[in-house]
Amino acid sequence: MAQSIKVQPVMPAVLNAEPTASLPGKTNCLSQLAYVHRLRDSEANYNQHQYNLSMQMMRNREGLNFPLKMGMELFAARQVGRLPFLQSSNMMEDVLLGRDEVISFEDYLGVPENYEFMRQPHVVMEKSLGIL
Repeated sequence: MAQSIKVQPVMPAVLNAEPTASLPGKTNCLSQLAYVHRLRDSEANYNQHQYNLSMQMMRNREGLNFPLKMGMELFAARQVGRLPFLQSSNMMEDVLLGRDEVISFEDYLGVPENYEFMRQPHVVMEKSLGIL
């Protein structure tokens, strides 16, 4: 089993605090102090990673047909939409991926796609049809 290497966050010894506006190439104090934990990217890609692992396992067990069929079904489920002013629940995708019976952090911690909002339906439809 390979040993893991522990990486400590590196803090700069001296902060370059310039009173002028920093250009895109220059580092400012915020970019010097900002530390992004490695687990943030891991958690952001968790569902995609789980999907890839399960498709690889199904390909090894069942052959290439099953992952291709699942991929086509997911593609078709993602193409189905609602009217532009209604938020999609992505229920078909959740059923295909087996996430319909799981209550996770995204279900109750208030991610922006779960916010309830209502736009003016006539304006949104006219804009999507190119009338407005």
